[in-house]
This record gives sequence, structure tokens and C-alpha cells, in this order.
Amino acid sequence: MFDCVAVVGATGAVGSIIRELLEAWDFPCKRLKFVASGRSAGRKLPYAGREIVVEELDGSIFDDVQLVISSTPDDTARDYIPDAVRRGALVIDESGYFRMKSDVPLVIPEVNPDDALKHQGIISSPNCSTTQMVQALKPLHDAGRVRRVVVSTYQATSGAGLAGSRDLERGTRAHLAGERHEYECFAYPIAFNCIPQIGSPKYQGYTSEEMKMVYETRKMLGDDGIQVCPTCVRVPVANCHSESILVETERKITVEEARKLFAATPGLEVMDDLEQKIYPMPINCDRRHETFIGRIREDISSPNGLAFWCVSDNLRKGAATNAVQIALLLDKLGPQALKGCRK
Repeated sequence: MFDCVAVVGATGAVGSIIRELLEAWDFPCKRLKFVASGRSAGRKLPYAGREIVVEELDGSIFDDVQLVISSTPDDTARDYIPDAVRRGALVIDESGYFRMKSDVPLVIPEVNPDDALKHQGIISSPNCSTTQMVQALKPLHDAGRVRRVVVSTYQATSGAGLAGSRDLERGTRAHLAGERHEYECFAYPIAFNCIPQIGSPKYQGYTSEEMKMVYETRKMLGDDGIQVCPTCVRVPVANCHSESILVETERKITVEEARKLFAATPGLEVMDDLEQKIYPMPINCDRRHETFIGRIREDISSPNGLAFWCVSDNLRKGAATNAVQIALLLDKLGPQALKGCRK
């Protein structure tokens, strides 16, 4: 059990779900702090039959904190997380800032739990689009070694934060009413549209979101030889990211074997019956913690290829759920997981 846990970004979309999960899963801690920017400081948030006052993000609030679960923009994480570690806290970070640092493990508990023990005070949770893909790749990689992945994502507006969600709702209402909406988040209308750019230009025509899927996949699977060709698209869906994934493996994996591998993997659920029109969709995966797999089929253009469809709640398994699962993993691992941090 942890003595004191701080949730940073507690009033945001992901932070709110983290609070919900800590309460619903009866997270083992004696005391909780909810932390946010000055705009939210002083608010009272309900938790387990009581209210907790939100504190403003400041280095001194970590002086008695053992574990931090943080969901903030990259620049905020950059500025405060090293100080929190120096003050004795262990930080689980949802931002992208530390993910590819060599001394920061990038962890999905169902994929690489042992990496959590390698931390130097910070554990990163991966990008939402990468998380669900790597969960699905892990059993295939263990069974037949993944050599190449071609992935196209269909990413919900909730992945762009509260402003993205507002743009979808208000932009749709405006479009249907024949009115104009000034978009907060997106460069183009998202209502009744798809935007084939998420993130900034990064490498040879690929965006930052796409390159995250390349680098984070290799890091978590421990194999720099895996080739990944991603295309990330924002679609007019409120929540849950979908992905069309084509995998080429060193050893051929049949559809039947893949289905068994997926079904036997914790955190994955197979929904796959094309004749009965059973497959995962955002509408039936919303507010779920699993990653769902369907449309499993052989790649008819490649001898060792396998194609499938993958859907996951990007705010939950893609963010909040994974962070809380890492915290539960640390509690299970015990004192060895808290090396160098406040006991």
C-alpha cells in the first residue's frame, strides 16, 4: 500500500478517469492528492464518499508524495516531473516527453511488466494508438516474430482533448444547422470529414503521431528490427481509436492460431464473426478497458501476412487505465519497485 499518491491533471479528461478508476478499483493508498493548474485549484472533487480539494501544481506538494500519476502536456511534464523525482516521488507519466528516454521504461503491464523495475524514478505510459497495437502484436511476436507492420488508424476526437471533443459536437451541430463553427482544435472541419494528419511533420513525410508508433513499438517489444509503416487519421468519432493492421511474421501464423493467441492474451478480447456481423466498433467498445480484435484474416498478398481490425478506448486503455494498471503493478511488485523513492 502507498502512503500518499498524487494525481496530477486530476480535472482533465484522462485525470477524471484516473480518479474514477482509483475509487472503483479501491486503489491501495492511505492518502490522495488531486493536483491541477491554478485555474482548478480550490475545487472540491468527490472521492469515496468525501471531497478532496484540488491543489495547485507546485514542487513543494510532492514533499510527502510516494507515487505520482500524471496526465499533463509535454512541456508541463518536462518542467515539474524531474523535481518530483528529486523530492522522492516515483512518477507514472502519460505525456510523451519522457517516452523515448533511454533510462525511462515505457510500459504496458500485459506486454512488458518487468521493464517497470528498470525505472530511475519515471515510468512512461505509451501513446494511445501505440498501446492497442502493441497489445495485439505481443502474442504474435512471441509466437512468430513480427518483422513488418502496416497500420492505418482511425482516431477519435477525444484523443485531441476536451477541445477536440467540443469541435466534433459543436461542429456537427453547426454543419447540420447550416451554420459556421470556429474550430478550436482542428485545422479543418472534423464534422463529416477525415483529417489525414495527427501531429506535426516529423520524418520523410510522416507525422509525429506516426513516428511514435514506430519508435514506441520497437522499444516495448525490444526489437529495433521491426519495420512499421503507419498512417494516422482523425475521424469524426467521439471516442475509441480503431486500427487496420497488417502484420508480416517470420514464421507463418494461421488465422486459427492467431485467434487462439489473441483469446489467450490478458487484456485482449476477440470479437470476430463476419457472417454474423460481429466485430469491434467504437460504439461497442466505449468505456471498456480491454483492446478488441476482429476481422482476423490471412493476407492474400503475402505468404506470412495476417490482417485484423483493432479497437480500444483511447481515454481508458490508451491512457488512464494503463496508468492505473502500472500503479497496481508497482504495488504488486512491492518494495523492489520503489528503489530510490520515498518508502
